[in-house]
Amino acid sequence: MQVRELRIPGALVIEPAVHGDARGFFCETYREPQWSEHGIPSHWAQDNHSRSGKGVLRGMHFAIGEGQAKLVRCARGRILDVVVDLRADSPTYGEWEGVELSDENMHQLYVPIGLAHGFVVLSDVADVTYKCTTVYDPEVERGIAYDDPEVAIEWPTDIELLVSERDANARLLSDLSDTLPFRYKR
Repeated sequence: MQVRELRIPGALVIEPAVHGDARGFFCETYREPQWSEHGIPSHWAQDNHSRSGKGVLRGMHFAIGEGQAKLVRCARGRILDVVVDLRADSPTYGEWEGVELSDENMHQLYVPIGLAHGFVVLSDVADVTYKCTTVYDPEVERGIAYDDPEVAIEWPTDIELLVSERDANARLLSDLSDTLPFRYKR
């Protein structure tokens, strides 16, 4: 397994070892001792699996309260997975970073508490699985606008984006910044 730090502190790309031959492949998608060496939680409260078609954009989501970390992978297809730093005093506050996850590269993205998360499907269909440190609770679930001009995420322009009503009506980061509980810890 290789681990690569992103520009946004705490966000990690995990490149697990893939053992393939003519029969297919085998890959460990989570092994607590190795993942925890890199600060990835060892307790997961919920696993999720979504299937979406090309152009579906889900995000940018986060949870307040105790927050929620995620470990995301694309089990089928290809996505652009994006994080936005929401932590006050972070050197990358309000900035975004994107990583391509696919069933070909088998990479995973670790999203720490204090980052908004979302993705867009680049292939005809994509299955995205992710572990969460807390269970889904609509009372603490929040989002920022995927098209916030100040954050300026560079979503693909060669496909039509399909966005839920909830995500289409999410607020700008600048409208929420005073209410966010996240603080950057050096």
